[in-house]
Amino acid sequence: MISDKKDHIINTAIELFAEKGFEGSSIRDLAAKADVNVAMVNYYFGSKDKLFEAIVERKAIFMRGVLDELRANSTLSEIEKVDLIIESYVNRFLAQPLFHKVLQQELLVSQRVSMHENVMSLFIKNTQDVVAILEKGMRKKVFRKVDPQMTFASIIGTINQVMQSKTMCNRLLNKDPDFDPYTDEHFKKRMLTHLRQLIHAHLLINNDL
Repeated sequence: MISDKKDHIINTAIELFAEKGFEGSSIRDLAAKADVNVAMVNYYFGSKDKLFEAIVERKAIFMRGVLDELRANSTLSEIEKVDLIIESYVNRFLAQPLFHKVLQQELLVSQRVSMHENVMSLFIKNTQDVVAILEKGMRKKVFRKVDPQMTFASIIGTINQVMQSKTMCNRLLNKDPDFDPYTDEHFKKRMLTHLRQLIHAHLLINNDL
């Protein structure tokens, strides 16, 4: 029951922050939109900053579980793991466009240094898991000697750019402005194919693609 209420507040907060921005939203606004009282929001999260951190933590933990499983899987090659990482991030971003809009808006503004640092620390473990897979591929001489951190940044940066501009996506697809590319399977497949080709060419010493 408590978890349901917290989930409801978090999901409502994502909608509110996407609509009005983090700075333009208050705990009172959130309470009204979620149909709960202010005291309940404060009880679960303590402050608006802590609420934002809780939202990010919940999303980061999900991907952490995916990455931990991939690192521990001995049946997959390193490039197969990278392909699944790309697929997981693309699926996750496209399934939650509002969350990623809110996250990017807040990180770009970065008016609260402490909160910004706390949020970024939640993603560090995920980055480390991906870097570890890339480094193992390099040690095995399957991957070229590349900058693993920047390679991961290239994957995330490409997805972020697509998520930031619905207009650009629709022009690429020759669709009307009111079309939603983030639910289009063809567009998702296009993103996956592009990123895999790009990263295979970047990483693999013997690239058959």
